[in-house]
Amino acid sequence: MTVGQVREGARLAAWAVSGVIGLAVLYVIGVFAFGGAEWITAHFRGEADKRQNTVGSGEFRQATYEEFFDLCEAVQNAEGTIQALQEERVAASDTRTTQIDQSITALKAMRIESVNAYNSKAAQEHRAPFRDKDLPYRLDATAERTTCTN
Repeated sequence: MTVGQVREGARLAAWAVSGVIGLAVLYVIGVFAFGGAEWITAHFRGEADKRQNTVGSGEFRQATYEEFFDLCEAVQNAEGTIQALQEERVAASDTRTTQIDQSITALKAMRIESVNAYNSKAAQEHRAPFRDKDLPYRLDATAERTTCTN
């Protein structure tokens, strides 16, 4: 092999390496130019998509509106059942009194869970606008009776 051939081979190798490096640089630039812009704006696009899919959805609005009524009604149903059991307890036998007391305890716990669920959802910024204006902002877990309209 002559010195000229070695130089020619080195030159071709340098061009090949330069070409590979150039392609890699173009690839990185392309990723940042196209993928990078998506990555930078992902948060904003995700927030807009989430808002559109929930708050902007008619189904979400209707379901949330009905959910507030359902939760308030669950609290009132528990209160009504507690009241009926307390009235029955007056004339009940000892065995039945024990059963009634257990049922009342369970209903009180269920009522508190419903009150907490209602209050939690009412405090959520994306749900609060869909609570009916006649429903209370918060329910009181210590109240004897719950009113589902103002």
